[in-house]
Amino acid sequence: MPKLKSQTPAEVLQSYIDEYQINPFSLSKSIKMAYQSVANILKGKGKISANIAIRLAQYFGNTPQFWLDIQAQSEIAELSSDKKFTAILNKIQKAVKPTVIKAKESKTASKKRKRTTINPAVPKKADKVKSKKKVKAFKTGRKVKN
Repeated sequence: MPKLKSQTPAEVLQSYIDEYQINPFSLSKSIKMAYQSVANILKGKGKISANIAIRLAQYFGNTPQFWLDIQAQSEIAELSSDKKFTAILNKIQKAVKPTVIKAKESKTASKKRKRTTINPAVPKKADKVKSKKKVKAFKTGRKVKN
């Protein structure tokens, strides 16, 4: 998975604070939030939730989606650089490929219906009814003598 280069919410918020020439404390008071929440975001320890995104958007004149997108991009970039997570993704990718190949083969191989994971409604060979007596007995619920 390629490493994504994106700005963190802390960097973006800090650039807005610098541009508006305010300090984090006055920002927290203006948006009616605890100073610690704003400080945690600036340190990279806190995340921008929907609640915070709406408040920041109202204050800075942009959209809540802008702030949520920054948070999401930051989290995706962080996960893409995590080796354990990429190993999990590789295992998922390997598990999915054989299933897709089987599905394509079963559609193109023949017109006969085959029992597959895609079409489990087709009975197994052992489940097929061999005689008309057994079918009739099955429908009526009677026992059949062999």
